[in-house]
Amino acid sequence: MAQTDTTDTGKLSISGYLDSYYLTAFNRPKSGNLLGVDQLAGRGFDRLTDQFALGLVQAKFSYSNRKSDMVIDLTFGPNAELGNFGNTTGVFNLYRPQSPYVASLYGTSAAIKQAYFTYRATPKLSFTVGQFGTHIGYEVIDAPLNYNYSLSNLFNNGPFYHVGMKAAYSFSEKASLMLGLVNNWDNLTDDNKQKSLIGQFMFKPLATWTVYLNWIGGYSDDTYLNGLVKTGSLPPLFSNYTRNLYDLTTNYQVTPKFYLGLNAAYGRYDFRPADVAEEGLYRDKFGSAEPTWGGVALYSNYAFSDVVGLGVRYEHFEDKHGVRYLQTVNNSITVTAPITLAAGKLQVKPEFRLDTAPVSYYETSSGQGTPTQTTLGVAFIYKY
Repeated sequence: MAQTDTTDTGKLSISGYLDSYYLTAFNRPKSGNLLGVDQLAGRGFDRLTDQFALGLVQAKFSYSNRKSDMVIDLTFGPNAELGNFGNTTGVFNLYRPQSPYVASLYGTSAAIKQAYFTYRATPKLSFTVGQFGTHIGYEVIDAPLNYNYSLSNLFNNGPFYHVGMKAAYSFSEKASLMLGLVNNWDNLTDDNKQKSLIGQFMFKPLATWTVYLNWIGGYSDDTYLNGLVKTGSLPPLFSNYTRNLYDLTTNYQVTPKFYLGLNAAYGRYDFRPADVAEEGLYRDKFGSAEPTWGGVALYSNYAFSDVVGLGVRYEHFEDKHGVRYLQTVNNSITVTAPITLAAGKLQVKPEFRLDTAPVSYYETSSGQGTPTQTTLGVAFIYKY
């Protein structure tokens, strides 16, 4: 009889970080934040002006043995609530419809950024179940992992996390495939009972070049859309649609010091109106029965030394149909000069950012709109 191996005790690791920032906006927004004149989503996590602000505090526990991994990723602070969009019912979730489940369900869930386990059935095939960060996009919630401190609109207007399960298969060290089923986008609970499908294909043409082709899609799987429409509720049959988001992420380490990255995304709703009159309602609200959103961001950075670097991000993002959170078209350029100290544990990130929109989207000191916003700030990040 085969003997069961009970000697694989595994390893527990503890890590995390905390971050804070100070920035000023030259347009001097009356509200004291960078959300824009309509208080929508002009900026992601670094929203407060002319004050020292706490970002996020993380405590991450990881356990791993020969056949499995488990991650419990706990976060606290203002950015933790933003990162758990959909898990809480407070001010950061103004677009979220009232859940049919008991309010107490959301209590401690606000502290959970990720909580999942992975089982490796074979050296090539693994299964993951729980709440995990999205595969969509170039940037992540964790500040130490992003070169820039401010987040792109591609990140802010895409999903943050998913609850569900996924399977990954590694064909080789140069190619892998992931497929999964999740509770929509940023949903702790599946409010409308419609699931979303997710997928990712990764391949490495070179040892220094990696490409990710990402997708998420579903049928009638958006629980936020009705709340985003400024001109009132959608037609009664608006749930008859498909939604797809296609995302390309690639990074290339050109030399040991010089790095390039790219993120491009295209999202689309395909509504299926019951008649010509209903199609007209969609066109009145979105300008199209097939509203779209998306954009592209280019990244580059150069390491002058182990201590000092310089990075530039340019981004163009379109939400002209108002189906995501920005609800305008935006161009931005961000210049970040990180300084790494304390044997890599401390990052100080001075940062300049310029945003422009074709409309008066950003807020002035009088509370009126302006098409440009310029910010200058510095972030402080300590990781352990």
